[in-house]
Amino acid sequence: MLHLCQYLPQIFYLQRFLKFKFVNMKVIKIIVLSILVLSGYIHASPEIIESNAVVYKIVDGVTLKLHVYNPKNFDAQETHNAIVFFHGGGWSNGSYKAFKRQSMYLASRGMVAISAEYRLKNTHGTTPYDAVEDAKSAIRFVRKHANKFKINPKTITAGGGSAGGHLAASCGLLKIWDNTDEDLSVSSKPNALVLLNPVLDLGPGHYAHKRFGKDFKLLSPMQNISENAPPTIILVGTEDRIVPVSTVKKYQSKMESFNNRCDVVLYEGQGHAFFAKPPLKYFVETTDEIDRFLVSLGYLKGQSTIKNQYKFNIN
Repeated sequence: MLHLCQYLPQIFYLQRFLKFKFVNMKVIKIIVLSILVLSGYIHASPEIIESNAVVYKIVDGVTLKLHVYNPKNFDAQETHNAIVFFHGGGWSNGSYKAFKRQSMYLASRGMVAISAEYRLKNTHGTTPYDAVEDAKSAIRFVRKHANKFKINPKTITAGGGSAGGHLAASCGLLKIWDNTDEDLSVSSKPNALVLLNPVLDLGPGHYAHKRFGKDFKLLSPMQNISENAPPTIILVGTEDRIVPVSTVKKYQSKMESFNNRCDVVLYEGQGHAFFAKPPLKYFVETTDEIDRFLVSLGYLKGQSTIKNQYKFNIN
């Protein structure tokens, strides 16, 4: 978040340059603040919640952590609903911090929000197959340690963007790629899915198909939809060239053909990863939709507060 003090030299220069006696500092501050707010560079202070890290897996010398955001007034005597986020980055790069804002917000609403690390090509020399295994390990670990996290093991949502959306969907749909050294009696299947411009189809003509070749069906959510898939919401921009709307609509149709819930929300004129870029309005709008989806499942209660948290007031 940018602070007004960064712009004070420019503000003083503006006042001097304009040479209008009736334009005082207060007026200029209001003008500058308004421009910055509308541009999405500053916002009201949301509820700040710090995370704590928990190791969920050590594989080939790599330590993987879950970054856990608990509700601010965390009551260890209560059972909470949980969401586990997976960041994007083409299975090659990225950071768990990508979903920090969403995690803090959902924690402020009473959920235990978790952002997961997983192995990446550029850092660990691994493949998307390894990333799916890690994602499944993360869901299984959270469910197995539900008592420790003070969560309901039957109300775990998986969420993610782009490649992270693929990982979340893979946890919900793929029946393979589980780590056989883990307790497979504990399911790695989430109870709901929140997908932001997710990679859904690895088939010919689609993103990253060349990385999978003839084996694409083993890792492609589109080709693994069946009955009892987790209820899903997909949020995507109409100008997304990596995850076209036509692919999302096809996925929705196939989900519904198996009597699965699949909500789709389109954002006119927006491209890939629009929710993570300025202006903040798209972060706010997508998070508001996610909130309402979770309310519809009974995982959240009451009204969304995201618009109030990010509403800027000039005093």
